[in-house]
Amino acid sequence: MSDHADHKPQRGIQSLDNTGQLLDALADAGRPLSLGELARAADMAPAKAFPHLVSLQKIGLLCRNADGDFEAGVLALELGLVALQRLSPTREAEPEIIALAQATGLSVAMAVFGPLGPTVIRLEESSRPQHVSLRVGTVLSMVHTAIGRTFAAHLPDDVRDDALKLDAIRMASASVPARADLVSRWQAIRKSGIDHAISRPVPGIDTLAAPVFDHTGALALVIAVMGSSGSFDSALDSDVAEVVMQAAARLSWRFGAYSSSTTPRLVK
Repeated sequence: MSDHADHKPQRGIQSLDNTGQLLDALADAGRPLSLGELARAADMAPAKAFPHLVSLQKIGLLCRNADGDFEAGVLALELGLVALQRLSPTREAEPEIIALAQATGLSVAMAVFGPLGPTVIRLEESSRPQHVSLRVGTVLSMVHTAIGRTFAAHLPDDVRDDALKLDAIRMASASVPARADLVSRWQAIRKSGIDHAISRPVPGIDTLAAPVFDHTGALALVIAVMGSSGSFDSALDSDVAEVVMQAAARLSWRFGAYSSSTTPRLVK
């Protein structure tokens, strides 16, 4: 068989394609929808949509709640759990990291919480010459870096406090803000969804960091952009900050974190 034949688009079943439109519309909404709402979202007449929805209920992909609205059924939840169990956050985040670096022209780091604290596991270098001192394997301060503070803001209290003890040992020569100041900063980070560091801890380098959550609502990882001070707007309400939060929201959505804090920001 020729290469042309191998790459010929496969023919599907039109009715199943229509059914897929309805499932996709419900997933995009992120909440139960009435027949009319779901049909409009799928750009389909209610009379056409209804038989598909009946079939989806029969096989368990959809069900109807007490208000009569359509939502995910038992089979959909089971399939979702299977997908989540096979999901590798660090692998899934890779394309988003690359895209974020291309969109901003800045270096992008991804960090997870390791045995010693926030640890860089991926670094996409900027095309611009920059003196970013981060390397894969770098363990970051929970107090003095935007990535570290973002972890501190979202970790369970006991985990955070143990990590802060290690941080104090590792950063013995650095001054530590009062506990009340730290708590106030963590609250601000949780409220805004992002943190920044201006020429700290590395002079001349600014950072914007945002959290990514998993399907349990726990912090999965933190992504951050970094660049020379003055080369980009590193304010918390800047366009760059919004791009970083959008990337974090897309990843959180991908990892199953359906919440009011992530869904409104999601842009496909």
